[in-house]
Amino acid sequence: MLLFNRHLHKLPSMYSTLLCVLCLIFTVSPSLCQDDSPLDVPQQIRLDKDFEAQRLAVTWHGNLGSVFDIEIYRTEFMDIVFNETVELSTGKNAGDCHWNWTSTVPLECTSHSVRIRSRDLLRVSEWSPLQTTEGSDFPDNTGAKMYPVDKVVLAGTNTTFCCILGEGQVLQEILYMKSVMKEVRLSRRTYAVTQTLQPPSNISGTNVFCVDETNVAVDGAVIFVGYPPGDDDLICETQDLVSAVCQWKEGRSTHLWGRRDTRYTLNGRDCKIVKRAKKCGWEQWESNWTLVAKNPLGMREIRDSAPLSQRVHPVAPESLKVLVRNPRNATLQWSWRYQGYEAFPLICQVNVASNGISVTRNYSGAGLSLVLLEDLWPYETYRARVRCGSKNYFWKWGDWSSESSFRTKMDRPETPDMWIWMGSDKSGRVLWKPLSKTESHGDFIRYDVTQGSASDEGLQRLEVPASQLSVPLSLQDNTSEPFVTLLARNSKWASHTSQLLVPKYLADVDVTGSEISSSDGGFDMSWLASANASRGYAVEWFNTSCGQYCSVDWLKVPEATTSARIESRGLEAGVRYTISVYALSDEAPQLLERRHGYLEEMVSAEPVPSLEASQYESSVLLSWQEIPLQSQRGFVQGYNVYLANISKYTLLANITDPSVRNYTIRKLGLGTYKFTVRAYTSAGEDGGSTVSIKLEPYADLLLFEILIALAAMSGFFILVTAVCYRKRQWVKKAFYPEIPEPKLPGQWSTSQATLDVKPSPHSMVHIVENPQWDSSKEGLVPVSEEDEDGDESGSEPTDTDSDEPGLLRYYNHVMGDSGQAPRLPIDSSSSSVGSADTDVTYTGIQTSPCALEVPAQVEAQAAGGYRPQAQVVQQQQQQQQPGQSDAEPKAGAPSPASFGGYKPQCTWRPDSPDANGFDCSVGSPTSVNSSQFLIPDVSSEDSRNAVSSTTWIPSFMSGKP
Repeated sequence: MLLFNRHLHKLPSMYSTLLCVLCLIFTVSPSLCQDDSPLDVPQQIRLDKDFEAQRLAVTWHGNLGSVFDIEIYRTEFMDIVFNETVELSTGKNAGDCHWNWTSTVPLECTSHSVRIRSRDLLRVSEWSPLQTTEGSDFPDNTGAKMYPVDKVVLAGTNTTFCCILGEGQVLQEILYMKSVMKEVRLSRRTYAVTQTLQPPSNISGTNVFCVDETNVAVDGAVIFVGYPPGDDDLICETQDLVSAVCQWKEGRSTHLWGRRDTRYTLNGRDCKIVKRAKKCGWEQWESNWTLVAKNPLGMREIRDSAPLSQRVHPVAPESLKVLVRNPRNATLQWSWRYQGYEAFPLICQVNVASNGISVTRNYSGAGLSLVLLEDLWPYETYRARVRCGSKNYFWKWGDWSSESSFRTKMDRPETPDMWIWMGSDKSGRVLWKPLSKTESHGDFIRYDVTQGSASDEGLQRLEVPASQLSVPLSLQDNTSEPFVTLLARNSKWASHTSQLLVPKYLADVDVTGSEISSSDGGFDMSWLASANASRGYAVEWFNTSCGQYCSVDWLKVPEATTSARIESRGLEAGVRYTISVYALSDEAPQLLERRHGYLEEMVSAEPVPSLEASQYESSVLLSWQEIPLQSQRGFVQGYNVYLANISKYTLLANITDPSVRNYTIRKLGLGTYKFTVRAYTSAGEDGGSTVSIKLEPYADLLLFEILIALAAMSGFFILVTAVCYRKRQWVKKAFYPEIPEPKLPGQWSTSQATLDVKPSPHSMVHIVENPQWDSSKEGLVPVSEEDEDGDESGSEPTDTDSDEPGLLRYYNHVMGDSGQAPRLPIDSSSSSVGSADTDVTYTGIQTSPCALEVPAQVEAQAAGGYRPQAQVVQQQQQQQQPGQSDAEPKAGAPSPASFGGYKPQCTWRPDSPDANGFDCSVGSPTSVNSSQFLIPDVSSEDSRNAVSSTTWIPSFMSGKP
């Protein structure tokens, strides 16, 4: 038809139209030709139930129809559970139809009803009458039931369970194991639940319970959830060269046991599995093998094929025994269980073990059953076992035979490894390593030690028990080229002699380098090759701080080797070891190199000892000693100095040179300080030592302060002295005015009772020219010395250096009411002496404070020698003449009388107890040239001080004298 349509375009249009009409007619003609009569209703419907598979088989007679509509109901509630149109193929018998329906709910749970109708393209028949199959919930069964029972299902699938209650019971819950399920009601007494993705069951299955309102399980069911078989890798082999044994690997567990477990058949014959061993034997070898594994959930087939010669798995040899034993070899023999092995080519392994050391050797041959064991240790117990395999087509090793034990014979012991450790120039120890059982080659007895030298004729021999591994070495002063020999003995043989010359004592010598680092729990030591190492090298190590009795260990290496790995169980962390390399030859061992190292560095076990703090001025010197070697536990790389505060430590210095064990902290103030010093290694700091010091004022500072104070005071005094020196005239005048000493004419006799004053040859009283007497101001006035002396003063010079007492002249001043002395014309000079005899003159005398009132009349007497003066002051009131100046005395006033010698003054006091109002006493002497007393009264002194205190400062500052 398609080919025909493909060529339509080649025909004329008329022919194309005709063909289309014809096709349409042929298409609709069958339907037009059909009979319009109704279809037959399906007849003879029968329902068959398969409870295990939960399948309902439906059969009926449907004439010639092949398309049917099928409906399935749950009978009691008429709930439709299936409604579909199915097309069936025609069976052998025309009109017989078969159809199967699988229910998700067990068929026992409730009754089901089925009806069917026929269908073609345009017509459908009537429905057949309902055909019903009863469930377990029909009224005649009054008991409780639960379904399915003991069903096996695949893990991960869904299963629906139903609970049929008894008459009168009420459902409370349905439990899947211990989980409460949500139920669905199927009929009056039936309830269903569905468990999805079920996990595998345990060996007893999974339990489901139906519980009524009284909390009692009215019934239950068990379901088994698992997997189909998963076995694989079938292998068949032979051991006796005739029969076959097939083995395979079991897959994952099916979780099914007992009668639901997997069943096996090999080439159609059942296999009996013993103790779950996946093995099945057959009496005769077959080249092809098929294993079938089956359980309720599925089946699996696995195959294998191979010729017998390629699958030989030999059995274990039997009856092992040693035929011949020597110190270093033995002959081992065994037998075979099957005769076929006598000519079969085999390869065998013989395993020989002793003292934890196992050695395996291979041997081959046809029917192999005898081998020679070589390179054994003398007087050693061995255990031997054998296994074999096919030599030409090796498949796998057979099983090991049982072990056979034997002991070799005794032989000469190994030469002991000896070393000499020197503790001083003349003493040391001879050391050797113990011989093991494999090295003693027999029952070990003792060691023989011999000491000697080239200078000694005799030898010192010593027998040492087997448990002793050292003897002391002592050398004499004259010993030259000392040597030691050592040999070991067992009950039958003696070893070869081990001999060594005594090395020199070089305990504290570092030939090259000083420190060595550890790695992986040991030391990797290397050195330069030496031409003197004709017998190899010896590497020695011991605890550096062990003292005299050290635990010394050593290792000897061949001549061609210049490195060694030092590992020992005796090495400890935090212990310093000294590692030395010696060159061995026919002469004494020669030290090539010495190192010091720690297996693992740790912080020091104790802090720095003897930490002390000393004050130097404002600085503190910290000093300490080196940590003892046994307490270091690591290379000390330096020290950290801290200032210890209350809550923290402040780092002051990091001393990177471990040989420096002091530090100075400068410029500290007075107070108390705490300092901590900690030594550090590569592992960290130790606990540290702490010292406290209180800074006191130091002697140099005190002396410096005293010197500064003295210098300041000295500078001040120098400055004051300089100023006073510059102002010396003013100071002299202001503070201590010059008081002239009295000079007396003539001889002065200390034995004279009274002062003998020689009278002046001239008049003692000089009348001032044109005197004016003021009656109100009577008194004596000073007389000019020049007037007194006249021309005689010029002819006779004053002898100031004479020893004669001078003439003392005193005058009372007549004071006015104003307190000022009357001013008189004075032509006197500084000298009052007018004759050959020197008169004593007082100059610079201050005004007498007693001249408050001028006396009316003064009597003066002149006499030779010493006479006291007397002033009699009479109180008179005189009126001053008009127009007369106060500064000039009145005319007619009496002149003061002059007397030779010393005359006391008479001071008038108004409140004197004397009737005349006068107090005659010795007053202050007055100078002829002055109006003030030489010795002031207290009252006048106070007033003068007040005045002087206000005037001397400006004078001082002005710089005037």
